Amino acid sequence: MARLPRLAVPGHVHHIIQRGNNRQAIFLTSSDYEKMCSLIAESAAKHSVDIHAYVLMSNHFHLLATPKTEQGLPQMMQAIGRSYVRAFNQTYGRTGTLWEGRYRSTVIQADQHLLACMVYTDLNPVRAGLVEEARDYPWSSHAHYVGLRSDKWLTPHPQTWTLGNTPFAREAAYAEMVQAGVNRAQQQCLTNSAMSGWALGAPDFIANLQKTTPRRLVMRKPGRPAVKQHTS
Repeated sequence: MARLPRLAVPGHVHHIIQRGNNRQAIFLTSSDYEKMCSLIAESAAKHSVDIHAYVLMSNHFHLLATPKTEQGLPQMMQAIGRSYVRAFNQTYGRTGTLWEGRYRSTVIQADQHLLACMVYTDLNPVRAGLVEEARDYPWSSHAHYVGLRSDKWLTPHPQTWTLGNTPFAREAAYAEMVQAGVNRAQQQCLTNSAMSGWALGAPDFIANLQKTTPRRLVMRKPGRPAVKQHTS
């Protein structure tokens, strides 16, 4: 079966995952993490993509981003991927690919899933046993959203404004959300949607989104389509 094209819809939030080939490490030193952050910031600005949140793990990374144009997201990811592999191979005297095929992504309904996806993203290093609390991990956007650091290249999504009327209130509310975490079903749903490419949202959101793209957004139900009976 032919694989579906990646979903890229301007003006909507995309959850993106890029993994290292065979789960190999793609970041070995702090300089590697810093290089990736610089590339994301540079490429996002060049290709008109707002980056809302991120986490860089040793063998993969997540982004939450909204492209302003149809080609913005794929162009950004291509630029990041090529530039990072070139720099990584040069630094470590290696050749060949670094990525596990193409990046995975899908559109998520912001008012239902954005904040949960940010929490899920922030808790990656906690689940991996790298730190006890999300605030202790330097390579994510968590510190930005709880007021410990200012990442100028991030663009907070309007949905984060619902957390409070002041920056302090929003930071405190978000910290509480991360402390509460997400359940296993939410984790699985967010991971599966990005890896499969099926849009994540309520039926009316999916229906309206489908009007903007010819690409199928949800998995078809198993079995053959029903055949209409004609009578004369």
